[in-house]
Amino acid sequence: MALAQSKVTAQGQISVPAEIRRKLGVGPGSVLEWNEEDGKIVVRRSGRYTFEDVHRALFPEGPPRRRTLKELDEGKAQYIRERYARGRY
Repeated sequence: MALAQSKVTAQGQISVPAEIRRKLGVGPGSVLEWNEEDGKIVVRRSGRYTFEDVHRALFPEGPPRRRTLKELDEGKAQYIRERYARGRY
């Protein structure tokens, strides 16, 4: 049994039924993503950016190198010293 039905217009547009919009959490301006999985067409709400997009933006040269706990502690201490250092007059 179908969850809902839509009709395709002459311009190739469809209306997303209200119950589907509520289930997907979409509204005006939302982007839907169409995928084929195991011979079926699947419609999902599209995120603005994928995890891979965000990761590439944060780390353009590749993943950051692993650091030891000692290196992390030294980095925090240095940040605090620089951030809260009193100016010398």
